[in-house]
Parts: sequence; C-alpha cells; structure tokens
Amino acid sequence: MDTGRTWDLALPALEREHEVLAPTLRGATSAEALADEAERAMDEAGLATAHIAGNSLGGYLALVLAARGRARSVVAFAPAGGWADDSWRATLALQARIYEQTKLAAPRADAILATPEGRRRATEYITVRYEHIPVELLTHQLLGVAASDAAPAMIENALRSEQPWPLDPERVTCPLRIVWGAEDRLLPWPTAAERYRAAFPNADWIVLDGVGHCPQLDVPLEAAQLILGFTS
Repeated sequence: MDTGRTWDLALPALEREHEVLAPTLRGATSAEALADEAERAMDEAGLATAHIAGNSLGGYLALVLAARGRARSVVAFAPAGGWADDSWRATLALQARIYEQTKLAAPRADAILATPEGRRRATEYITVRYEHIPVELLTHQLLGVAASDAAPAMIENALRSEQPWPLDPERVTCPLRIVWGAEDRLLPWPTAAERYRAAFPNADWIVLDGVGHCPQLDVPLEAAQLILGFTS
C-alpha cells in the first residue's frame, strides 16, 4: 500500500522525456477494482495506451493493464502476484502487521522520522538506502498508508481468495521488463518471482544487487533510467 508520491525522486528524470501520470488509487478493495480505477485514470487523462511502470501492487497492475491492451510497454518493479505457491499468504500477513504498526506510529510520525534510526526502521522493508529520502516524503508516505481504510479490507479479501492476483500471461504481448531488488525483504527474490519467471521467460529480467523492494526510492536515478532505456 502506497501513494503516487513513491515516484517523486524518479519523476524529474522521467518528466524530461515523458508526460507522466502517477495516480494514487483510492478506495478499491481488490486487485481487479484497482485495475478498473487505473483504467479510469488513464481514460480521464485521454490515454488510450501508455508506457506503464509500477512497483509491487503497482507492478502487478501494470501487467493487468497490459493484458487489457492498455500498455505500449511495461516496466514492473517487483510485481506482486509472482508466487508459485501459497507463500503469498505469509506475505499478506506481514503486510497486515506492517499496516497496523504504521497506524500506531502515525501520531508520532514527526518524532519517529526526526532521527536516522527512526527513518531506517520506517523504511526497512522497502529500501536498503534511506539516507537520501527527504523526511517530508517519508512523512507523507507513512501518513498516507496509515490513512488508507481500503488497505486492511484489500488484505482480508485477498486472504479469502484462492488466487488474489489473476492474470492471463498470454494476453501480455507488449515489451516487458521485470526488475527485482536482490535485497527485497517484502517480496524476496527469486521466491516471489517464480510464477512470472515461468510465465514470462522472454521478458527482460534485471536483478539489482544491494537494492530493496522499492528501487524508485532506493536508487531513483537508476530506476528512472531502467524505464527510459526501455521506452525510448
């Protein structure tokens, strides 16, 4: 769970080459509903198709939009839904705990994020490097996650599902690059990628050493170049 501002550090480089739409999708409690909301955002922006990049749940949504014919290309950073077994249930349980901890921390966000140790703890599941991330951005992200009423409902709905990340890989026909941080603690490489490695053997697979779950925060310039180099 995140906001569109997770891309703030990569946006300047991306906006030099592209018109960028980075929506925060609100209120949906299933992956399919989120994909519908993403399509509406594209429609409202007048975009029939686009080069689409996303991270985690956003990476999965990029694949879904590609399967719906809305993508010219996709760069997916650690896309959710790549487990080949039911270990995703443990990941969702972890995310539920992180969400509850974030809600508890929200009233003390300023004090927590005022110290290097607090910033390290706040980002330990998403980045390896945190020192360069502005405190204001971290505060926005923490408060944004804590304020999301849809997050627990989405997790609960997913846990009740046999397959909360449906996708027909044969319908993903656009150029595809999948990027994973080797130090990802939330969706560990390669375990959390096995389904996609089998489904997309011809995708351009890139593993980033020393990088965590959110490359756009961890190494924003490198993440931007991985998008720009694929869309040019």
